[in-house]
This record gives sequence, structure tokens and C-alpha cells, in this order.
Amino acid sequence: MYARSTTIHGDPRSVDAVIAYVGDEVMPAVGGMDGCVGLSMLADRDSGHCIVTTSWRDEAAMRSSREGVRSSAERTAEILGGRPEVQEWEIAAMHRVREAQQGSRSRVTWLRTEPDAVNRAVDAVRLSLMPKLDDLPGFCSVSIMVRRADGLTVAAVSYDSRAHVEQASEGAREFREEFAPAMGIEVVATAEFDVAIAHLRVPETI
Repeated sequence: MYARSTTIHGDPRSVDAVIAYVGDEVMPAVGGMDGCVGLSMLADRDSGHCIVTTSWRDEAAMRSSREGVRSSAERTAEILGGRPEVQEWEIAAMHRVREAQQGSRSRVTWLRTEPDAVNRAVDAVRLSLMPKLDDLPGFCSVSIMVRRADGLTVAAVSYDSRAHVEQASEGAREFREEFAPAMGIEVVATAEFDVAIAHLRVPETI
């Protein structure tokens, strides 16, 4: 499966308005397109950093939707007061023990390797993080997406509350500062978000 993410850095005061717009307008419109599986939205109300992600049955469906979703992405960015950065991804893995609910929180980590070593980054998340996650309090799901040509991997781990994200912070730090560098993987960035909309509907792959 594949995914398209639209990342916007905008005005924190407009975050709730853009969440409402995406839920009321974008989700029904995009959800009706051929091959669309679902939509999720992450939002940081403190910084105005938001990520809207749509999932697609296959790469062809994602590509054919590009023009159809352009106006929604532009309007979303306009409401938030930022510029949209659109990226397309292959969904490499999804593991879910429960659906994220109101109040859920996600930690997102961006990783970089040589393009031919993307599988190493995916395996690092599988081997270092995934075996530990099911036992963590409040764990909901983990997804891994890749852009092989660019050597980019992004892993999003969601918990049912901010408190549980904080409880898991030591394991996340060990991954960023110890395990990933030992595997030759650069941690580009990490950020935490509220799970504003959780309807990506990607099936379990683990």
C-alpha cells in the first residue's frame, strides 16, 4: 500500500479550524476517490505543525489522485497559514493493537540512510522497537513508511495519552541515540503530535 503526506507548518491558533476542515470536507471528498483507503491527521497545537496522510490501495491509485487532491491540500494550508509540503510513500509496515481515540498522541521519527539501505532502517525499527511496543502501557499502533529513492524512512508510534508517550520516552531515546547510529542510520528529526483524526485504515502487516 502507499500513502501521501501533506505537511504544513502554520499558525497554532488555526489548528482546530483546520482539523475541522479536514474532517468535514477533505475526508469525505478524498475518501470517495478510487483506491483511497483512509485518512489520518496529526497536529501539534503548540507549534502549528500538522501532517495529513491519505492511504491508497496501490501506487497507481495514489498517482491518479494527485490532481484531485491538490485543491484540498492548498485550502488546508491556506486555513493553517502555511505552505503544503507533499510527499509520497510506500507503506512498509503497520502493527496495531487498538485504534487511536480522542486524546491519543503520536511520536514520529524521520530516518535517513543510503537509498539501497532503506530496508536496514525498516528492519531496525522492526527489531529494536516493535518487540517492545506491545508491552508498553497505552500502546496503540506503529507504522513505517519509506521513500526508497531518497533513503528516507518515517516511523510513527501512537499511544492512548500524552502520559504514556512520556513513559516510553527512554526507549525512544535509546533507539535514536544508540541503536540507530550503530546501524548506520541518521535520525533526521523527531516530533510529537496529537492524533486529531485516526482513519488511515491500513491493514495489519506484522
